[in-house]
Amino acid sequence: MSNYNIELSLYSRWGVIHTIWGFHMNNNFVNRKDRIIASAIEIISEAGLSSLSTKTLAMKENMSESLLYRYFGGIDEVLVEVVETFTKFDKGIIATLEAKDIPHFDKAMEFTKTLSTYYAGYKEISAIVLNYEELLHNVNTREAMAACLLERMAFMRREFTMAIEEGEIVDTFTPEELTNMVFGTMYRALLNRRLENESKTHEQVSETSLNKFAEVLRIKK
Repeated sequence: MSNYNIELSLYSRWGVIHTIWGFHMNNNFVNRKDRIIASAIEIISEAGLSSLSTKTLAMKENMSESLLYRYFGGIDEVLVEVVETFTKFDKGIIATLEAKDIPHFDKAMEFTKTLSTYYAGYKEISAIVLNYEELLHNVNTREAMAACLLERMAFMRREFTMAIEEGEIVDTFTPEELTNMVFGTMYRALLNRRLENESKTHEQVSETSLNKFAEVLRIKK
């Protein structure tokens, strides 16, 4: 499935009418600047964040470095766009979930499933998750990266808090602990996919674990 189609499937699932960056390599959908960002993400995925430079990016795009500078002032500007790409659809998904008339625990679980779908469909973007620390130490990307992570955690803690208060789930764990468990599970699934070259997608592995997690926590009524 192309990333453009993944984008449309996310629209369909949530009814969110806003732009998520898609990276279908067809010129009908993206311009040259978008393709440069897509290539930057691929380099990070294939060789790590430290391998991203104007030289490697220009080579991948089959252009001169001087031409690359017509689109971006330097690699730090590229990284800023990469982080914006990674975080772009969070606010829309969160707003949509908050407006849905479903239990708070379901909102939290649906958010994690949506992220898993995104990472499964666009494998390269998941490399950003594995480079959180470096991006948080970069003065150009720190603020946007931190804001994204804090917003995700705040949403999950909020929904877990309400789920406990309204008797949807057991109170064995604190909202903070539950949030850490969920994101830890997702992170580990991403790491395993790279370390072990698992045939199962991140979505399959993560969703299986999270479904078991949900089953243990839910209060049967």
